[in-house]
Amino acid sequence: FIFISCFLSIFCLHHSSINSNRTTALFDHSHPSSFLRFQRSFLLLYSLSSVMEGLWSVFGEYELAYYGVSREQMVLSLSVGYATALFLGTFLGMLSDLIGQKKVCLIFCILHLFVGTWKRTISHPSIWLASTCLSLGSSIFSFSFETWMIVEHDKLGHSQDSLNDMFWLMSFSESASFIGSQVLANWLVGSDVVKHIISPSTAAVLLAIITIIFVTQGWKEAPQTAAFKDYRISFYACIFGDKRIWLLAWAQACVQFSIAVFWILWSPTIVADGREVHLGLIYPCLLGARMLGSSAFPWFFSGPLSVRTEECLVYVFTITGFVLSIVAYDYQVWMS
Repeated sequence: FIFISCFLSIFCLHHSSINSNRTTALFDHSHPSSFLRFQRSFLLLYSLSSVMEGLWSVFGEYELAYYGVSREQMVLSLSVGYATALFLGTFLGMLSDLIGQKKVCLIFCILHLFVGTWKRTISHPSIWLASTCLSLGSSIFSFSFETWMIVEHDKLGHSQDSLNDMFWLMSFSESASFIGSQVLANWLVGSDVVKHIISPSTAAVLLAIITIIFVTQGWKEAPQTAAFKDYRISFYACIFGDKRIWLLAWAQACVQFSIAVFWILWSPTIVADGREVHLGLIYPCLLGARMLGSSAFPWFFSGPLSVRTEECLVYVFTITGFVLSIVAYDYQVWMS
């Protein structure tokens, strides 16, 4: 039902844009060929990276349970990963501005290549090293690709509407790729878990190699010429001097913290109790809901309904807080 609703939303948006005077950038065929090539190439790159990232997200807890990792160790490994992403991933964002987004995205691929190769060669890999490397990769994945897209978009001089469409298309393709990574992992493992437990790691290695070749051969990036002193001055002026940035950062941190707490509480508990099938059913529903929200985005900003971003954020955060409060209450009742 969720997937049908997603495609109906996109289909109806197309017909609504044709019948009205307003045309969204997604269905505007007057875009130059350079933008269409950029859009398709970047979405392909982002989809490959999303499948690579999703293999650990959807299969990681099951793999840890297979190696005999307890629920407490899972929670501790997730906490170590989040702490690593907090303290080291924060500086990776500033590093990407100095050395370029392309190089940082290559670091993301190299981290997955290293972990996948390491799992292939060692029968019982350390969960701490894997959690640290993959958490750093997740931190890079969360900001570097979007930043790189914005930089390339501004360099090509495209419109703001096309930038908005790129954002929701990236979110839509990311969720679809995560679901595809779960299907791929289930297909690779099959019924013989003992024999094919490392097959997802092999797939991650191949995807990392393909992505590295695609990034190095298919994308050119202008060298960064800004000195560290100039960057520090602009950073203080744009980040520390703008209260709106602080407000958005605080709001985003609250949402990410709530999602992290939800995943830490529920995912290891379900897997460690032997209910991985239920987790495999819950995860696609969550991703499908995200796909539905992504496909509804153009209706509110570039489609028939014109809503300001600030107004939409108020409703989104209110609904998110209400939904997470229901989950928290349900968990409290279940634990008691």
